[in-house]
Amino acid sequence: MRAEHIEQLVTLSRPAVHPSDAWAIVAATRPNLRANRNVGQLWKVSLQDGSRRRLTGGTSDRAPQLTPDGETVLFVRPDAADKPQVWAMRVDGGEPVQATAQAGGVLEFAVSPTGDRIAFTSIVAEPGRYGSVEGVAAAQESPRLITRNRNLANGLGSLIGRHSHLFSAELPDLDAEPRYARAAHPHDDETTKDDALHAPEAIRLSHGDFDHAAPAFSSDGQRVLCTTARHDTRDDDLLTAIVEFDATVAEGEPHTILSSRAALSVSEVQPTPDGGFVLLAAQLGESGRDFVARNEQLFVLEQPGAHPEEVTDAASVDLGEVGSHATIVEDGVLVQERRRGRVRLVHVSGGGAKELIGGDLEVIGHGVGDGVTVATVRTPTSMGEVAVLDDRGLTVLTDFGAQLAEAGVVEPTEHEFTGRDGATVHGWVWVPEGEGPHPVLLNIHGGPFAQYGVGVFDEAQVAVDAGYAVVQCNPRGSAGYGREHGVAIKQAMGTVDLHDVLDFLDASLDAHPQLDRARLGIMGGSYGGYLTAWTIANDHRFTAAVVERGFLDPDSFIGTSDIGWFFSEEYTGNDADAVRAQSPMAHVGKVQTPTLVVHSEQDWRCPPEQAQRYWSALKRNGVETALLLFPGEDHELTRAGQPRHRVERFEHILAWWAKHLPTRQNHR
Repeated sequence: MRAEHIEQLVTLSRPAVHPSDAWAIVAATRPNLRANRNVGQLWKVSLQDGSRRRLTGGTSDRAPQLTPDGETVLFVRPDAADKPQVWAMRVDGGEPVQATAQAGGVLEFAVSPTGDRIAFTSIVAEPGRYGSVEGVAAAQESPRLITRNRNLANGLGSLIGRHSHLFSAELPDLDAEPRYARAAHPHDDETTKDDALHAPEAIRLSHGDFDHAAPAFSSDGQRVLCTTARHDTRDDDLLTAIVEFDATVAEGEPHTILSSRAALSVSEVQPTPDGGFVLLAAQLGESGRDFVARNEQLFVLEQPGAHPEEVTDAASVDLGEVGSHATIVEDGVLVQERRRGRVRLVHVSGGGAKELIGGDLEVIGHGVGDGVTVATVRTPTSMGEVAVLDDRGLTVLTDFGAQLAEAGVVEPTEHEFTGRDGATVHGWVWVPEGEGPHPVLLNIHGGPFAQYGVGVFDEAQVAVDAGYAVVQCNPRGSAGYGREHGVAIKQAMGTVDLHDVLDFLDASLDAHPQLDRARLGIMGGSYGGYLTAWTIANDHRFTAAVVERGFLDPDSFIGTSDIGWFFSEEYTGNDADAVRAQSPMAHVGKVQTPTLVVHSEQDWRCPPEQAQRYWSALKRNGVETALLLFPGEDHELTRAGQPRHRVERFEHILAWWAKHLPTRQNHR
């Protein structure tokens, strides 16, 4: 796989399963270099043989959901202003009809159990801010008076003067005559406007200076549930509550289902037929911000105001993989569990937990019909396929990843090694073709509470194609191995995690004699950038390094990062000497390794100042270094950035390796 083959990285959405069990709808999304954006459409996939046909022809169609009768599919598509809106169309074809027309676009949406309404969240800006008044440019806006910690968001920017609010709307009539734009008339003046609605008028349910997320309808469709934070200390903690609004009352008062005093951060709520609720949430302790390695769990709430009962084990079960969700079925709940580099689908009931879909895959999303369970999965050779679990067992039906496989995908060797203190470290090694010796790249993931998985990974594939062996593992601090593993680096960053990655590297070199232990490179992004910078300050065996979007100075991270107000102190503590002992910036004077620093100009997670100050210090100290900055990108460059930038990033990184670790395939 070469850099330009990112166009074959087809990812799939959560499947929308038709009540007949005959087919499902998924959104297939991939980078497109010509359009320089991620493009995608909806596909209708047979659950019998995997045959499929393209259902929509938009540029960026995603997030399909079916009405309960299975006759209408709703999905998200950009409007003429490139704002994401909900659209509706018949499943047997026809023209999509716009269902929302929000100036701030749609963040999330839910379909009512009666199939005639949707609920959604949308950002509402103060008049005069963020393009809300035509002709008022960003530089002309009034100043922002900042008094709260929550004032930034990566991918969005300033939060001052805008909040995410809850709305509901009737579905559009798909048989109605289209809405036509008003043609100009000779007697028009500057006050004449086209008052034709582009979509049914929505009702704003919430009000006030609060944010709302995770909309869901009550079982009867009369009320809309959501998560929110309305307590007095909401600017100093991460706690959320669950409230409900009447689905048809404008700016009504919410009814509390679960108070923030439950000390939970709730990501999803679903009503049960008996009047209770199922939650996905993490416990955050007395402070309300003790988030480090807090595994997301399944909770049951018997009725509004009741105490939430934890169903899964917080010490060993982790339901927090990005995109994970819960589905209520007749005899329990389906959840996605992150474990040892996999994400499996598990059925949880009063009798315990049972694996439904597992093995060497990562479940991206799932859905159910009357007799089938459908999942979209990432495999070692594909970013997304549709799999079905029925009386035939588990069958992977599709071949969305066929072009990627044709480009050439190398599968790694999985290892578990014992480190210096007796702890085991789990990971993978990719080896390129040929006898070697091959130079080695040690890759370190971000998070830190995240995991490398078994799914195909473009970073490793491009490096292997260029002639490099790739070593990567899940050191202590990672997710998927229980809370004790994840919390091991709390206020001890750069200790056992450093030992684990180096011990895994040493053991990999011993296990694979074709690897060249004299030619080593190291790289990582976000927390991986942190541990890369920390490693090269403490171990000088590496020929070169790439530090990308790194968490490099815990002190300046506070006040500049969107998560700085809680992240730094929870991970590194607040004792000045202890923080300094964990800070790459404080130890940058020990670095000798040639280092490429990569960052994005609009990264509000790990702000550019982290990279700029680190690079400047290296340069002042006489270390060979370069700073690569990407305009228009944020913290998600490598996953969701402009495709051309993603390719250019690969080109620059390979050029750095070609200079310092040349191979037959990659040299200057």
